Amino acid sequence: LGRGPAAPRPLQPPLRLSPGCRGAQGRFAYKLLHDLFDNYSSALRPVEDTDRALNVTLQVTLSQIIDMDERNQVLTSYLWVRQTWLDAHLTWDKDGYGGIDSIRIPSSYVWRPDIILYNNADEHFGGSMETNVVLRSDGHIMWDSPAITKSSCKVDVSYFPFDGQRCRLTFGSWTYNGNQIDLRNQLDTGDLTDFVENVEWEVLGMPATRNVITYGCCSEPYPDVTYTLLLRRRASFYIFNLLLPCIMVSFLAPLGFYLPADSGEKVSLGVTVLLALTVFQLLVAESMPPSESVPLIGKYYIATMTMITASTALTIFIMNVHHCGPGARPVPPWARRLILHHMARLCCVYEVGESCKSPPRALGGRAGAGDAGGPGESPGEGQVGAQAGGCPWEHCLCHHDALLRNVGYIAGCFRRHRANQRRTGEWKKVAKVMDRFFMWVFFLMVFLMSVLVLGNAA
Repeated sequence: LGRGPAAPRPLQPPLRLSPGCRGAQGRFAYKLLHDLFDNYSSALRPVEDTDRALNVTLQVTLSQIIDMDERNQVLTSYLWVRQTWLDAHLTWDKDGYGGIDSIRIPSSYVWRPDIILYNNADEHFGGSMETNVVLRSDGHIMWDSPAITKSSCKVDVSYFPFDGQRCRLTFGSWTYNGNQIDLRNQLDTGDLTDFVENVEWEVLGMPATRNVITYGCCSEPYPDVTYTLLLRRRASFYIFNLLLPCIMVSFLAPLGFYLPADSGEKVSLGVTVLLALTVFQLLVAESMPPSESVPLIGKYYIATMTMITASTALTIFIMNVHHCGPGARPVPPWARRLILHHMARLCCVYEVGESCKSPPRALGGRAGAGDAGGPGESPGEGQVGAQAGGCPWEHCLCHHDALLRNVGYIAGCFRRHRANQRRTGEWKKVAKVMDRFFMWVFFLMVFLMSVLVLGNAA
């Protein structure tokens, strides 16, 4: 029979592994695991030559800062720790096992370096999580394990809340010296690509250094890898909750000098402000370590409380000056010249009808002018008035001496009363001038202390 043109061949589907092939891969992996660990011991260091050191590479990834306990000086962090080394007893020919190049097995099956955190501060001393290791055909082992570590960190709170901390994470072998394990860092810095931002701390960097230290107990060198975590505190929370309220309360203290002395609230305001600052000081002291280093905000609180104590004491003294009674001495000449002349014009303290630009009134001059008028007229003027009134001289002569004595007594009392009032008024003005002067002085002190605190923080 004749045949026509050959029909085109259909496209072949892609090659797929049959369930039997996948089962073969499983059998190869099972056989490989059995062959590798038939005569293997995880207790010995896996090297062909026991005189040579085993190279172990360490890399740490910082995932999260869980907590920074300044009072106990403990940093709690979440790390991913990667260790790689070469196991000379766990190599195979991948062609003899169906092309298997790597397997993942429990880490307890293989030898692991005893790399621990030297400055561990955890009371349970927990290590890394028991995760699988990746074993390659050339014997290289990579072990990635997450760990929540508590490390001791020397906290310096001198510039709290504008401080920065340097916390070290030192990793090294506990029993193997440098002649047995050569520990090295894979990168010059810790890995921060997967770091979760912390609300309180900002991470500036995590440099890594390798150190070789000879301890007093042993003559062999012990290498370690130290990661230095550079932290800077985010101060916004403390500025709005501790610093700004303190500054605003501090500016209330000088206003106590502006209150009138007769209000009776001058001392109460100072004591209230002092109690408010004491509460803020206790809040700061609860979170700070009990060390000799006083934080910057603590110094500001102490200086402000000292200033408020001094202002309250001065207020009590000025109130005593204000309430001088009629028996007080006259204002001394030096106080009259310094306080009532110069300081009064400097602080713009003036009486009703005066101003800062008015010429100063002469104090003490013509003090009794007009005091003798009215009831205190001279006898001659009384006689003229009596005669003008039509009183006969012979009828008033019998009452003249008694009337003059009474009028003189009344005029003397009136003059003494006016003198006491004038003396009391001068002391009240002295107290008012001192109030205004110390008010501006303490306002300036509060402003300078606030600027110094912010300047030291910067």
